[in-house]
Amino acid sequence: MKQDDKGKKRGITRRELLKGAVTAGIVASTGTLALNLSKGEANAAEKKVLPQKWDETLDTVVIGSGFAGLAAAAEASKGGAKAVIFEKMPVYGGNSVINGGEYNSWDDELHLREKLKLGDDSIDLHTQDTVKGGDFYGDPELARILADGATPALNWMIDDGDLKLRDILNRTGGHSAYRTHTCVEGVGRCYTEALKKIAEKGGATMRRKAEVSWIWRESTDGPVLGIEVKEGGATKNIKIQRALILCSGGFSWDIKMRQAFNPSIVPEFNCTNHRGATGEMIRYAQAIGADTLHLAFIQLYPFAEPEKGVLDSPAVYPFRGPGYGIVYVDVNGKRFVSELERRDVVSYAEIKTGKKPTYSIFNEAMIPKMGTKEEVEKGMARGRFVKADTLAELAQKIGVPPANLEDTIKKHNQYLKDKKDPDFNKPVTEKMLTIEEGPYYAIAQWPAVHHCMGGVRINKMAQVIDIWGAPIPKFYAAGEVTGGIHGSNRLGGNAIPDCVVFGRIAGTNAAKEKV
Repeated sequence: MKQDDKGKKRGITRRELLKGAVTAGIVASTGTLALNLSKGEANAAEKKVLPQKWDETLDTVVIGSGFAGLAAAAEASKGGAKAVIFEKMPVYGGNSVINGGEYNSWDDELHLREKLKLGDDSIDLHTQDTVKGGDFYGDPELARILADGATPALNWMIDDGDLKLRDILNRTGGHSAYRTHTCVEGVGRCYTEALKKIAEKGGATMRRKAEVSWIWRESTDGPVLGIEVKEGGATKNIKIQRALILCSGGFSWDIKMRQAFNPSIVPEFNCTNHRGATGEMIRYAQAIGADTLHLAFIQLYPFAEPEKGVLDSPAVYPFRGPGYGIVYVDVNGKRFVSELERRDVVSYAEIKTGKKPTYSIFNEAMIPKMGTKEEVEKGMARGRFVKADTLAELAQKIGVPPANLEDTIKKHNQYLKDKKDPDFNKPVTEKMLTIEEGPYYAIAQWPAVHHCMGGVRINKMAQVIDIWGAPIPKFYAAGEVTGGIHGSNRLGGNAIPDCVVFGRIAGTNAAKEKV
């Protein structure tokens, strides 16, 4: 028994007991045991021994080179830290470069919403939509930080990274306002290039084909000490002086991990993500005491290319279109869900139709509201968009009963005119266009695994929280590797601001750590 400062006896805490078990002393022949909670208390750290000497020493290490990692490195560098990004893949950017390029923000320095007369929005409303969209599982404080920081982060990328936006603004599924911005290129790479430019300008550097294979920590109350890295055919141990920032993304391609937390996400589902989204960094973080949450919440993207699950440029049109009147139909030419529903609702409504694929229907007048004619023509050349002069012809081309499709579109047109959707109670706005004149277009769609809402637990400072509720010293995280922000479902367009906003916070606070 121990005594407190008043001389009273108290029991040994679980943390102290575990610390004693996993740091049981010095192994004479090999050295000090490292913290490794992945094996259980009895034989923890059995095969993990702290390096007796370090192969290299770095100031601040960022793991992952997507939106979050680049933003973190940029802010850390700005704060005086020498940030080095470790990327396990041969190319930078991860899922971020193939992201759909959609960014939610209630405002921007161009004031697009006001300019386009698209109604009101606010930080409060964005926060409310985010929390409600995740069935109230998400942390309202973190959701508000996302919404509050989205506009400054967007303006930062415009001003310092030369990001260019299209002159459009969309209202997408689950949102109650027109707030979804699209970059000129229409793909996530435009944001990563802007962030990369800012980071490099500040002095951050990147090492590709550098796979982190462990995180070193000695005890349950000590700081992160360094990382083990496989690089250039060798394994080396790198000491970290200031901070480690984890921005490694989710685990969409780790089928075993998916199945462990959510068996309903069966292996047969396609995946929109790059092959490096395998989640090992979450497991390494858990091994040194990091808490995790919401790992069972795995999102399907309802508009992926049906055969391979690709999220290409055409696959973003069904996401952008609901605020302007796009219509979703099944193979029978019938609507099956409100087009303004959130992604999980649309995905499971598609699956419930019982037959793959479903389609989005729109016309020529709607194209400028969603993208560009050039994009559509390129998509047609690849067979992704189908075009016809009449609805009957379009129906025949996609194998849908012509009479059904004509009837569905006729009814939907009337619903927009009446400003009431009796079938699915879709909120109708004056910006929605009727589909009465051709040419008409269709695009096939089907759900694919897309985003992991769960991950390591963080606080408002982007510090990683341990299983006892305390921050792990010198350890930060941002982006899809974290959990607790989106709850059970991430609203489309919230990923980039999540990554950039919390990446900035992580980098800023990491730079304040003492060397």
